[in-house]
Amino acid sequence: MNNVVINLLSATQTGPYRIRLVFDDGHVQEIDFQPFLCHAHHPEIRAYLEPTRFAGFRLAYGELVWGDYELCFPIMNLYRNAI
Repeated sequence: MNNVVINLLSATQTGPYRIRLVFDDGHVQEIDFQPFLCHAHHPEIRAYLEPTRFAGFRLAYGELVWGDYELCFPIMNLYRNAI
């Protein structure tokens, strides 16, 4: 089994709900979060359709998070653009 740990080095917003992610192995992924947010049924997730709230993401310990981990995704899902 491969025990490689992958972390995010940077996250840059490139559109209303798009974020360009750079991983520590050099991989780059640009993800459009709008479909996920629009299809969510939970009001706390849909709240991130508000542009200012969405733009409040940050990197914490190599992960992409919003708030106090109110919204976050498994790192491998981000790496594969499978949210």
